[in-house]
Amino acid sequence: MQCIVNRRAQFSASHRYWLPELSEAENIENFGACSRFPGHGHNYVLFISLAGELDKYGMVLNLSDVKQVIKREVTSQLDFSYLNDVWAEFQQTLPTTENIARVIWQRLAPHLPLVRVQLFEHPELWADYMGNGMEGYLTTSTHFSAAHRLAHPQLSLEENTEIYGKCARVNGHGHNYHLEVTVKGEIDPRTGMILDLGALHQAIADYVVEPFDHTFLNKDIAFFAEVVPTAENIALYICNLLRSPIQELGAKLYKVKLIESPNNSCEIYAPESESNSAVSAVSQPVLARV
Repeated sequence: MQCIVNRRAQFSASHRYWLPELSEAENIENFGACSRFPGHGHNYVLFISLAGELDKYGMVLNLSDVKQVIKREVTSQLDFSYLNDVWAEFQQTLPTTENIARVIWQRLAPHLPLVRVQLFEHPELWADYMGNGMEGYLTTSTHFSAAHRLAHPQLSLEENTEIYGKCARVNGHGHNYHLEVTVKGEIDPRTGMILDLGALHQAIADYVVEPFDHTFLNKDIAFFAEVVPTAENIALYICNLLRSPIQELGAKLYKVKLIESPNNSCEIYAPESESNSAVSAVSQPVLARV
């Protein structure tokens, strides 16, 4: 039986975003505070996903052996290091989160049956790499606070209460929403970036956080005057808001995850075709409630 197992590891390291062929002004323009000398550091958290058949001992691999491989090939070399200098790969392509994940894959692939490398730079920024050339995934997270009421405008209070329970109460209720946005794209062979992260943060702020934060969604966001602002519909709306701005930045929106509470979350996977409308996207099986 095929099974995927995951092994966690961690290392602390510093890096700097700086290209010698650019002037100081150009490096600052491109990389902002990340270009400062001598660099800055992170406590990286690494998840290695491995696939295989269960053996007679009930294991895909002996995780003690996996631990030693990861330590030998990756963490013992990267821990307490300056990443720009430690591996030759980072001389050619800057050690961004997404490129570090890619190079870790390359280092481990000869030794382990990899299916994914996931690297957290910090809890609000991480990358996934699945071995597809220069293709990678980058996720950033943020939050906003908003109120909503779950009530279909064409139904009575009694009918809405039967469907939505306490969430249909007339004065609504609020959540601290946690939003994760995942983009997909090619890792630039020099900068190591899928896209300009600062520009992505700005797009999410402009299109989602600023308009949504501290609002009553049913009344303050025109879209939800007629559409019930369930977590699923909010995530779908955010997905459609962000697809074009992210495409303009040179990447594709891959997924939006909206965490309404510790008990409820949903995920919307953006359609591959950029021509699909919001209505057609609703009809696709792209959401899953957790």
